[in-house]
Amino acid sequence: MTISFRKAVFAAGVSLAALLPAAPSAFAQEATIVLNTNEVGAQSYNPIKAPMLNTATALIYDRLVEQDADLSFHPHLAESWEEAPDGMSWVFHLKKDVKFHNGEPFNAATIPAWLELFKASDNAYMTEAIDKVEVVDDSTVKFVMKHADPNLLYNLSSVFMSIPEPKAYVADGDKFGVTEAIGTGPFKLDTFNVGSETVLVRNDDYKWGSPLSKNTGPAKIEKLTFREIAEDSTAFLELKTGGVDMLLSVPNDLLGELKNEAKLAVLTLPGREVVYMPINVTYGPFTDIKVREAAAKAINQEEILSAVYGGIGSVADTFLISALPESKVDAKYTIKFDPARANALLDEAGWKMGASGVREKDGQPLKVTLWAQSDTSFKRLAEVVQGQLKAVGIDAEITIFDSSAIRDQYKSGKQQLAVRSYEWDNPDIIDWFLGGDRLGYPNVSMFNDPKAEELRAKAMTGSKTGAERTANFKAYHEYVLSQFPFAPIYQPVVNVGYNKDRLVLPDVVHGTQLGAVTLMDIEVKE
Repeated sequence: MTISFRKAVFAAGVSLAALLPAAPSAFAQEATIVLNTNEVGAQSYNPIKAPMLNTATALIYDRLVEQDADLSFHPHLAESWEEAPDGMSWVFHLKKDVKFHNGEPFNAATIPAWLELFKASDNAYMTEAIDKVEVVDDSTVKFVMKHADPNLLYNLSSVFMSIPEPKAYVADGDKFGVTEAIGTGPFKLDTFNVGSETVLVRNDDYKWGSPLSKNTGPAKIEKLTFREIAEDSTAFLELKTGGVDMLLSVPNDLLGELKNEAKLAVLTLPGREVVYMPINVTYGPFTDIKVREAAAKAINQEEILSAVYGGIGSVADTFLISALPESKVDAKYTIKFDPARANALLDEAGWKMGASGVREKDGQPLKVTLWAQSDTSFKRLAEVVQGQLKAVGIDAEITIFDSSAIRDQYKSGKQQLAVRSYEWDNPDIIDWFLGGDRLGYPNVSMFNDPKAEELRAKAMTGSKTGAERTANFKAYHEYVLSQFPFAPIYQPVVNVGYNKDRLVLPDVVHGTQLGAVTLMDIEVKE
């Protein structure tokens, strides 16, 4: 992700105009943000329906609750809240005098109208536990629950539970989030060119920012342009030459060059991302669990950490980031490099090594496709994975798709293997990427297993306490791992590169990533 902050510069000239007072620039301070490659391709800023959203979303809309870097929850549009001892109701006290970009008031009546919009959407699971909303007074609402949901505050802090203006949402229909996006956030949507760039302009009436930001009034930046650049090297060149001021994700192999530039600096943050290899369980030869396990255990995570990522970050051996307790599965379920096991499994499955180094069965070679998106790091990763699969006799043919189009390709279900990543810090990501009702995308593995679905339901809705939820998700996670619908590969850290001659960052970065909370406090040097 790249943020470029620019100041208008006026040149003096010998003319009558130069003797007159200078007209102010339309935008005295500007910023251009190049989105992280895993955010490229968002089709909409509709938080209710979109399967993916990017960083700009959290600047257009606000949320009831914010989550800090230590995963604690803090007020935003909800000033405070109380949970009933049995978890069957919550009372939220809302900020007063908040307005949407179109002038409509945000108040207690907004909440039931907003939550009603989630019905029948892909993101409906986030509100499924709420039975009804009672409006207590103009600034107080009560959630009456169908069942206790220890994950409610996390959901309310999610960008997918950003709050749009309900009347505009209904009036605009499918155009909402594309031609118009009305929230209460510190920025307003100016223009959105899908796959290219988004331009936001400051909401000058904003005075209800998160207390995690020092600045709770209007943003210090007047205009933000978010660009989508799939090639990391191109984005870095923009930073180096002054075309942008910040990259919210710098690939590890460019860190050395960045550190050699006197005007550039790097900020390293904990990552929320897992890179993995989905395995399509419905497409031969991966309908055979032995072949899936063999492919998964052919992946040498340590070699990839060194060769592709320069030893920065850590290997992944489950589907979740290691900071989550639900990732601490029994050791027998972790997926690690084991070439001897991979070769033995392929032998058992009837795939015998051929003279060419590619296994064969019934006269057919063990040849599969390996999909990747077009940015540099994934292309390099695909090449290394291709070599590792070849070492156990699997011939993988790489197919590269444009980063903005690959999600639509996944929906065809024709992929066999792929390399991709997700960014999330909650175990419900297993539900999202491996749930049986989301085949193609986001469930690239096409995994739909009856026992997994039973465990999924228990994990998502069968927990009354946080401890129960952790135990239920751990059991769900372990079973999914045992079926090998993917191979975990890598957990990155986040390297933020920026021009220190132009930007002043806050001393402490709040939030789970460098996002809206921090962007409110970034200043452009005069």
